[in-house]
Amino acid sequence: MPTDILTAASPVAPPPPADGNPLYLVDGSGFIFRAYHALPPLSRPDGTPVNAVMGFTNMLMRLLAELKAEAVAVIFDSKRINFRNEFYPDYKAHRPDPPEDLRPQFALIREAVEAFSLPCIELEGYEADDLIATYARQARALGRPVTIVSSDKDLMQLVGDGIRMLDPMKNRLIGPDEVFEKFGVAPEKVVDVQALAGDSVDNVPGVPGIGVKTAAQLITEYGSLEVLLERAAEIKQAGRRQKLIDNADMARISKRLVQLEENAPVPVPVEALKVREPDVNRLLSWLGVQGFRSIIAKVKAEIAEDGTLADGAAISAAAGTGGGEQGLRDLRAALDGRSYAPPAAAPDAREDAHIPRPATVEYILVDTEEALAAWVAEGLEAGVVALDTETDGLTPMRANLVGISLATRPGRACYIPVAHIDPSTPKDGAGGLDFGDAAPPPRQIQAARALEILRPLLEHPGVLKVGHNIKFDWQMFAKNGIKVDPIDDTMLRSYVIGGGRHGHGMDELAQRHLGITCITYDEVTGTGKARVTFDRVPLDKATSYAAEDADITLRLWHVLRHDVLADRMVTVYETIDRPLIRVVADMEMEGVLVDRQVLRELSSDFAKKMVEFEADIQKLAGREFNVGSPKQLGEILFDEMKLSGSKKSSKTGAWSTDSSVLEELADLGIPIAQKVLDWRQFQKLKSTYTDTLGEQINPVTGRVHTSFALAATSTGRLSSTDPNLQNIPIRTEEGRKIRRAFVAAPGHRIMSVDYSQIELRIVAEMAGIPALQQAFRDGIDIHAMTASQVFNVPLDQMTSEIRRRAKAINFGIIYGISSFGLSRQLGIAPGEAGAFIKAYFERFPELQAYMEKTKAEAREHGFVRTLLGRKCWIPGIQEKGARKAYAERQAINAPIQGTAADIIKRAMIRLPGALADAGLKARMLLQVHDELLFEVPDAEVEATSTLVRAVMEGAADIGIPLVAEAGTGASWAEAH
Repeated sequence: MPTDILTAASPVAPPPPADGNPLYLVDGSGFIFRAYHALPPLSRPDGTPVNAVMGFTNMLMRLLAELKAEAVAVIFDSKRINFRNEFYPDYKAHRPDPPEDLRPQFALIREAVEAFSLPCIELEGYEADDLIATYARQARALGRPVTIVSSDKDLMQLVGDGIRMLDPMKNRLIGPDEVFEKFGVAPEKVVDVQALAGDSVDNVPGVPGIGVKTAAQLITEYGSLEVLLERAAEIKQAGRRQKLIDNADMARISKRLVQLEENAPVPVPVEALKVREPDVNRLLSWLGVQGFRSIIAKVKAEIAEDGTLADGAAISAAAGTGGGEQGLRDLRAALDGRSYAPPAAAPDAREDAHIPRPATVEYILVDTEEALAAWVAEGLEAGVVALDTETDGLTPMRANLVGISLATRPGRACYIPVAHIDPSTPKDGAGGLDFGDAAPPPRQIQAARALEILRPLLEHPGVLKVGHNIKFDWQMFAKNGIKVDPIDDTMLRSYVIGGGRHGHGMDELAQRHLGITCITYDEVTGTGKARVTFDRVPLDKATSYAAEDADITLRLWHVLRHDVLADRMVTVYETIDRPLIRVVADMEMEGVLVDRQVLRELSSDFAKKMVEFEADIQKLAGREFNVGSPKQLGEILFDEMKLSGSKKSSKTGAWSTDSSVLEELADLGIPIAQKVLDWRQFQKLKSTYTDTLGEQINPVTGRVHTSFALAATSTGRLSSTDPNLQNIPIRTEEGRKIRRAFVAAPGHRIMSVDYSQIELRIVAEMAGIPALQQAFRDGIDIHAMTASQVFNVPLDQMTSEIRRRAKAINFGIIYGISSFGLSRQLGIAPGEAGAFIKAYFERFPELQAYMEKTKAEAREHGFVRTLLGRKCWIPGIQEKGARKAYAERQAINAPIQGTAADIIKRAMIRLPGALADAGLKARMLLQVHDELLFEVPDAEVEATSTLVRAVMEGAADIGIPLVAEAGTGASWAEAH
């Protein structure tokens, strides 16, 4: 168990005002989630998760030590449903359920407050904020000053008249000036601003298209929300005027949602909110049950002779607080949910960071139920186990379970075979088994029995199951009726630290972090024609290989969990990458229905088109040749037709005829080049999709099940393989036709929901471009606005051609488009295209400044960051020439594309719970970059569309509203 996460001794705030006994109201619910995300998964001796409990305990002790207050109350939310849901059922309805390993910690955190003899307050039907508001009002009525310990913006409406806030994230006091800085109005007007702007996090609707800045301007001008709504018809801007008129009732409802209740029936009188000396025996007993040995030792060291704790400084020492600026930075990091790296000078802070180097290695074959039961008991006691599955294939929906390996501590692992056959058993001609007189299967545990014995371990909420690419293993167990939980993934821990920097396969990581060369799959299964499936690998070889996999995974986990912490990537890992595993696993297993007949018809049509193009090409060439042969094509174009624009390969002597060469020729008006490009397009569509998708339909489910790689890109984007459904061309009519084959089951519709211009919104925010930011807030056509700004054309004189040029620049700029690339895209001269780009940068200089700043950061650090904190490593950024230019374009685009990827991942994580809570049966099928695809019952289309768009739009607050658009149809083509 690691030691305390806090090492700060600097006061969190100046002394309170002297007019009366100050009351400190602690937002306990806010502390819980910051504590949870500040520490990696930890379990107490009985296996109960306690990372949030430990973090919360340290925060509480530190506050007591530094505040030295006589009156403190810790206040919690009771349940998600409260009185606001009575008049607006959708309030907070889209919020996901708490993580599974956090749920059992809520009660323990309340026990922590009681162990310190502090008032622990909650009230059913009310939120913590309502109780804080009520206690603050009551204390002020008694003339007492109040400090609210929280960074929650919703509490800022209470600031003023002796009430202040203490932001524990930034270690600063919040008074009226700070509130004005945040909202643009005084505290008493905050509610009116929030009512207009809404809050996507809490599902407060507000008025569409009005952000905080605009809301503050309106409230300042009209004085109050009610006056504004009464006089909405006077507003000059037609769009804004109509929105206010149409949404007046929703604005009033929003005000009721955000206004805190100051007259809640408090369960404990304000006079009773006092700090009492904790019962030391009770406190130590409680700490002992949690397994917090380091805290216990420090508490004992500070116990006074009379058996009580010494003064506040003693509590500070017990909490592990040290001195200096580093300690303060660590406190802030813990409180705001970022990771914390224990200082190297603290010897006990490295207890669990030590990587065990076992003197001996035990890899054991488990082939009896009694032996397996003993391993299960050992795993339950360990609290953390690594696991791996061996199968007879690489596609989870088609593969069969062959064996399972477990590791309970570094150097100790086992292999449990469940479906091996004797290697000498011959196969019949169809690939099935023909036992005949062959040897019987090896001794092993029958699969169903092995899984039932393993179930208590695999499903135990207090035992962490670690895998390397655990999504595959999770699916193999899910197919057999076992939902493995909680889970962790060493591949994704490596990825969150070094996405794009190196590979994340287990063999590479074992060499990189442990200096171990693993047994390879080829060594046990063979290669080429001699390769056998794993069910035919002899048990001695299978045990060595499979048990080593589990052992190495556990050893890597010990390394990487501390690396993620030290690298300050805990929040990204715990809130995005880890929770996404099960969401994507379920999505893959769901699959998407494909109509074979549509594929057959498309294949036939494409084949006819290819024949027509071949005839045209050969006519233009003057003779017959194999159009699919690059060598023959090169001879036709550059030897016989004497065209220029290509070079011969130094190795083969053949002319290059890749797409770039042909596109240049086509741009010059060479008909044969365009014909070959068209032929190649149909050939690729036919061979990659219409001919092969039918073969990839699962015979059991009747669906295609793609696989999404979670750690394959440098930006955090998911990538689809086997088959790749993210690469279906959509810019051509023929490519779009392929989506007609992806259909809904009877009684259902396909629903496509995608983000509107999300990358442009992100770049407007990241680059800080006020004109673009305001355009998005006001719901203006961004391409028309850009065209107007860059080309000096009034909006009422805008043409589709001018808008098209602006759109090409808008999207091209963020991908580092050159004047040559833009000229080809728009069909204009490179000089003219260059002038467009120059004019764009002159109008939006912030964008060029952002680009230069981002490139400089990449050169300095080797990586760039997304808005949500993900690191995107940029290989080649220190090199020269073309590779450096490519890396610089990557550096500019990666934070933008990566932020979009993080946002849609957050939406994906929240959607299953939101749909279930709403009683909706829609199933998520695919993710294609900024788009999510669902299969929705006919009767639930409207409700599902509303909910999904709300969740996607509320997935992140980037300063600019996110907009999601939905479409439905019988097929993917109709829906998008």
